[in-house]
Amino acid sequence: MKRIIVHCERHATKVAMLDNGQLTDFFVQKKESRQTVGNIYKGRVVNVLPGMQAAFIDIGQAKNAFLYIDDLLPAHLEKQPPVKPSISSLVQVGQQIVVQVAKEAHGTKGARVTTHFSLPGRWIVYMPDADYVAISRKITNEEERLRLKTVAEQLRRPGEGLIVRTVAEGEPVQAIEQDLNDLREQWNHIRRMAEQAKAPEELYHDLDLVPRLIRDLFTDQVDEIIIDDSRTGTEIAEYVHRFLPHLADRVQIRRPEERLFERFQIDEQLDRLFRPKVWLDNGGYLMIDYTEALTVIDVNTGKYTGTDDLEQTVFETNLLAAEMIARLLRLRDLGGIIIVDFIDMDREEHREQVWQRLVELARMDRTKCNVVGWTKLGLLEITRKRIRENIAQEEAGICPYCNGSGKLPNRHDSY
Repeated sequence: MKRIIVHCERHATKVAMLDNGQLTDFFVQKKESRQTVGNIYKGRVVNVLPGMQAAFIDIGQAKNAFLYIDDLLPAHLEKQPPVKPSISSLVQVGQQIVVQVAKEAHGTKGARVTTHFSLPGRWIVYMPDADYVAISRKITNEEERLRLKTVAEQLRRPGEGLIVRTVAEGEPVQAIEQDLNDLREQWNHIRRMAEQAKAPEELYHDLDLVPRLIRDLFTDQVDEIIIDDSRTGTEIAEYVHRFLPHLADRVQIRRPEERLFERFQIDEQLDRLFRPKVWLDNGGYLMIDYTEALTVIDVNTGKYTGTDDLEQTVFETNLLAAEMIARLLRLRDLGGIIIVDFIDMDREEHREQVWQRLVELARMDRTKCNVVGWTKLGLLEITRKRIRENIAQEEAGICPYCNGSGKLPNRHDSY
């Protein structure tokens, strides 16, 4: 059974997805921190750096946003000139420009912005200037892919781009057309606002956490959604009744006293899965550490002694670790470069099976995830699109004594 559990606290809203009781996805939105990914702003160019082929844009946030030249030139490579022009020929200091946030501010860096605009709907993603049609890779039926591509090509106007989402599988033409018309009107409204706005100003704000997840994740495969807040529950019920009436009876509103995260053992799973040391079911474990540039995961056999065959013991632990790693990438929302130090395997077919298992699980990730392969040192390299700070780091503060290193100075040392 698949469930979505929504827990509303005074300072945050938390959403957990369960598959037969196992936590598969976890999302948090704090009341005081608004997500900016997907938002569209009219900004002002405050600095142009020809040497970096980038510009800094004031969008009204604490840190100026970063606009790279590839996010300014046309989205399709065939439309870009063979030799890129200098960014100083495209934008000048003081110029007002409309941009969309593609990546949240991270550490000392401001948000990354783009002029390749996209507006997500229920069935499609609308890109006003992309001029192509794409179908979700998760739709595997070739006949359905062809039908949806034909529908999208017929509905779009010259110059428009559409991505048909996974949930559109089996949907009638009328539903997709209505979604497209709504998104077109939304884009026209943004353009009208941009003409009158004075930078920096927000022109469009993407949906908050709960309605966005309902739009993106509440499908026929979800058996029920349970909310412990009457106001949020009513909003969800109204949205589902309007857009997904056949799923309306799956929405349940409960009282806060029912302690949903405790009842469904979500707190217990979070506590176990968000520690630096994560145990595997066979007694092996993972050690997870973060740096500014990458995340490092070390696999150990731990308490697992296995059989008399050492290679088989190592292989079984690594395979189990691969499954846990794919799960943790989604749960913790890890992004950037991830390096995994699996236990050394002698047999090449075992290395191939571990790699293939991770590739297979990466396809299920809603965030773009690429299992690059084995390095010369026997480490496995993974890249995953970084959109925002990972949840583990957002939820935890930095220790004032060790500054996040996990180590305290030995006061007995002489300096």
